[in-house]
Amino acid sequence: MTDTARASTIRIRPAAPTEYPAIGELTHAAYTHDYDDLPAGYREELKHPEALLDAFDVFVAEDADSGELVGTIALLRPGQTFGGHIRPGELYFRLLATHPSARGRGVGAELTRFAMDEASRRGDRVVVLNSGPDMLGAHALYRKLGFSRRSEREETLVLPDGRELELQTYVLDLPA
Repeated sequence: MTDTARASTIRIRPAAPTEYPAIGELTHAAYTHDYDDLPAGYREELKHPEALLDAFDVFVAEDADSGELVGTIALLRPGQTFGGHIRPGELYFRLLATHPSARGRGVGAELTRFAMDEASRRGDRVVVLNSGPDMLGAHALYRKLGFSRRSEREETLVLPDGRELELQTYVLDLPA
């Protein structure tokens, strides 16, 4: 079965405020399923998508048959610059997450395509995201969808425990 066939039962829509706790649990489950060395503070942040609402719109992917939330993504609102990292004409997304029980259904690809379509709808010419160095599966997905790594836009974060984390930046130039 292809990703498209698997994803055909996925519906993407804006998150409802009553869903923020479930979205937080889904995001936390997705990230902690794959990465066991996430700092405690970041693990807690993953549980609170409502903390992003000043600058981001949160969307969910739900199983069209059961209504179960299977994924989420946060898109930076037009006019926001994410601390100067995002330029005019760019759509930035973060916290793309697929619940571990929904892996292999094409949810991550559908959410990424949703961001690409939303960028086109807004008139943006570029889609940008950051990713941790250990998120190899996500990196493969982004490359498959046409994104390329742009090291000149990357930065190193110093985590509260003193560790350094090099965030990788992936960029997709949309067709004119």
